[in-house]
Amino acid sequence: MECLQPVLSSKIVSAWMLFLILDGLFDVSLSTSQAEVNKHLDLGRELLSRGQLQDALSHFHAAVEGDPRNYLTYFKRATVYLALGKAKLGLTDLDTVIELKPDFTAARLQRGLVHMKLAHFDEARGDLETVLQLNPYNEEAMLSYSRIGPVKEDIELAQDLYRRQDYPAAIDVITRIIEVCPWASWLRELRADCHTALGDTMSAISDIRTTTKLQSDNTGGYRKLAALHYQLGEAGEALKEIRELLKLDPDHKEGGEFYRKVKKVAKFLDDAQEALNGKNYARCIDSANKVLHIESSAAMIKFHAKDKLCSCYLHSDKLELSLRSCGEALEISKEPRILCDRAEAYINSELYDDAIRDYKDALEIDEHFQRAKEGLDRARKLQKQSEQRDYYKILGVRRNANKQEIIKAYRKQAQKWHPDNFQGEEKKSAEKKFIDIAAAKEVLTDPEKRRQFDQGEDPLDPESGQHQGFNPFQHHHGFQHTWKFHFN
Repeated sequence: MECLQPVLSSKIVSAWMLFLILDGLFDVSLSTSQAEVNKHLDLGRELLSRGQLQDALSHFHAAVEGDPRNYLTYFKRATVYLALGKAKLGLTDLDTVIELKPDFTAARLQRGLVHMKLAHFDEARGDLETVLQLNPYNEEAMLSYSRIGPVKEDIELAQDLYRRQDYPAAIDVITRIIEVCPWASWLRELRADCHTALGDTMSAISDIRTTTKLQSDNTGGYRKLAALHYQLGEAGEALKEIRELLKLDPDHKEGGEFYRKVKKVAKFLDDAQEALNGKNYARCIDSANKVLHIESSAAMIKFHAKDKLCSCYLHSDKLELSLRSCGEALEISKEPRILCDRAEAYINSELYDDAIRDYKDALEIDEHFQRAKEGLDRARKLQKQSEQRDYYKILGVRRNANKQEIIKAYRKQAQKWHPDNFQGEEKKSAEKKFIDIAAAKEVLTDPEKRRQFDQGEDPLDPESGQHQGFNPFQHHHGFQHTWKFHFN
C-alpha cells in the first residue's frame, strides 16, 4: 500500500496536469471560436450595409452556428431574412431571440410589426401590448396598435364587397389594407380574383406572382399563374409556371395533367410559327390544326392557331379556308395584321369592296399601319381596274398562276378567238377579243408589267404613262404555222 502511494500520487498529479492543459486548450478554443463569430458578425454587418443581403446572411448563419445562445446574432439574422422578404424564417429567429431574452423590446416590437404585415392581428396585438407595457411612449408600437381595429373592419368590408361582386370597390379597399399588411398573401389572392372577374388578367398575374415570392412553397399560386398566362394565350409562359409548381410538388396530379397539355400546345404553336417563317405552309396548317384538336375552350390559344391558319391558308391559295380562319380569329381579337391578311384573301377572291372595308377597319385601329395604307390604295386601284380590263379573267387564270399556266391559257384562248375562225360581224368581235388575249399575255408574262398590274395599274393603258404602243400582232408568232393573218 505504501508502495502504491507514490504511484497514485503521481497519477493524480498527472491527471490534474492533464485537466489543466485541457482546460487551457478549451479556453483557447472558446476564445478562437468567439473571435471567428465576431469576425462573421462584422463581415455580415458590412455586407448588410452594402445591400449584399445573401452574402450577409451566409455570415450570420456561421455566427449562429458558432454561438447558438447569442440572442443578438439571431436578431441580426432575422433582420436579413425580413429584408429578403422571408417572413416565416424571420419570425422563427425572432421567436428564438425572445425565448433567450424575453425583455428584449426591439425583438418583440419587430415581431409585432411582422405579424401586422402578415395580417396576424391577434399575435400583433399581444406583442405590441407587451412593448407598450415596457415602454408606453414607443411611437411605432402605438401607431401599429391603433391600426389593428380599422384594418380588421376594412377586411370585413372588402370581403362583403367581393361577395356582392362589387369588384372595383373591393379592389380599392384591399389596396388600402395591403398598404398596412403587405405580406398577407391571401389579400393579394383576393384582389387577384377581383381583377380576374373584371377581365384585368395582367393585374391578377402581378398579384399572384407576388404571393409566390411571399410564400416559396405556394404551389397554388404557380397553378393560378400558369392558368392566367394560358388564358392570355401565352403557352410558353404557362409552361414555365407549371414547371415551377412541379419542382415544388412533382406528384401534383392536376399540375402534371396541365403540364402535359400545355407542353403539347406550346410545341405545336412554335412549330406552326417556325413553319410559317420558313414558308412551309402545309406543316404550318398541320401544326395549327393540332392545337385546335387539343384545345377547344381557351379563346386566346385558339386565336393563335386560327391566326396561323389564316395566313398559311392564304399563302396556300386556299382562299375559302383562309377567309374562314381569319374571320374566326378576328371574332376573338380584332388585330390590324389579321384584317390585312383577310383583305389579301378578299383581293385574291376579287372581292374588292370587302378588302377595302377590312383595310379601313385596320386603319381605324392603327392609323399609322403602313401595310393597311398601301393595301387600301391597291384595293381601290384593283376595284377600278376590275371595271375595265382584267387580264387574269381574260385568260381565265388565277391571280397567282405561273408563267407556264399563263402561256397555256393564252394559246387555248388565242386558238379559240382567232379572227380567221369567224366571219362578218362575229369577226370584228373576235378581233377585239383576240387583242385583249394578246394584251393579257403581254402583261402577265412580263414580270415588271405584271407587278404593275397587280398593284392596280394597267401598263398598257395610255393614261398610265406606261404605254409603249402595244401591237397584239407582234405576239402571236407561236401560231404562224397554223393560221394566216388577214388584218387590214
